[in-house]
Amino acid sequence: MKEVLLKVENAKAYYKLEKATVKAVDNVSFEIYEGEVIGIVGESGSGKTTLSNLIFMNMLKPLTLVDGKIFLKVEGRFEEISAMSREEVKRRFWGRDITIIPQSAMNALMPTLKMSKYVEHLAESHGIEPSELLRKAEERFKEVGLNPLWLNRYPFELSGGMRQRAVIAIATLLNPKLLVADEPTSALDVVNQKVLLQVLMQLKRAGIVKSIVFITHDIATIRQIADRMIIMYAGKIVEFSDMEKILEKPLHPYTTGLLNSVLTPEPEIRTRGISVIPGAPANLINPPSGCRFHPRCPYAMDICKEKEPELIEVETGRRVACFLHQGAKEL
Repeated sequence: MKEVLLKVENAKAYYKLEKATVKAVDNVSFEIYEGEVIGIVGESGSGKTTLSNLIFMNMLKPLTLVDGKIFLKVEGRFEEISAMSREEVKRRFWGRDITIIPQSAMNALMPTLKMSKYVEHLAESHGIEPSELLRKAEERFKEVGLNPLWLNRYPFELSGGMRQRAVIAIATLLNPKLLVADEPTSALDVVNQKVLLQVLMQLKRAGIVKSIVFITHDIATIRQIADRMIIMYAGKIVEFSDMEKILEKPLHPYTTGLLNSVLTPEPEIRTRGISVIPGAPANLINPPSGCRFHPRCPYAMDICKEKEPELIEVETGRRVACFLHQGAKEL
């Protein structure tokens, strides 16, 4: 029986602006098991980064948790972190139970601070002797393929791939159960992308992190490491399934469109070529009625324009929000 590490129930996270509300994550539910890698995939603007902030409870204005609950398992029992302030979640759980590699992490490092300073700040925030954590950082640098001497260097003295690995090393110093990686490979070349994936999986195999949430727009990357995949569109989860099942037979038309837009080495893909999803992503200030994908969907029916499909289990372990798979009763 798989142990649930984190679960999200009917969560809504909106950006409340002066004149508008952006429904970036709108009524999503899912769970993350111990020992798995979950990929979260979708176009730009689908709500992936907002979802990472939600998981991490990094809620900064104008982002607001409007509704829903998030639970994190800590020492064998669930804590409702959504009922806590950001400051309490940060003090109690960040670094120890859950950590994040934010988008453009390697460019977020202060150029005037040596890498060792970030380790010292982490130690101070958790009441740990800095020298003790620095010794651990030297070992962790070795584990991710970096020379421990580079702890005494400034970020600009390291290449992009090295900075990204340094961020991962520091973020995992306290052996967090859950690592959230938001587009960690987007600024890297193909060689460094492969190295970074190897580093992440090495940390998981070594038990340094138990589970990984890997957020990306690149299915070709995530298919190499993910056990399950969440497909997001316009703030909604439209499909959630085992990685292999999605690759073998996608159920949602949007998932099919994403897969068909990726060029991979398989002979059938090279024969078919790539295609694009028509139209533009939905406006999250004023999203379409019914299914948010219906203006771009080649299979849209009248009900798709009027009613919002629920994310339901249509096969064991397979959930999809599409009237094509919800039977005659719903139609």
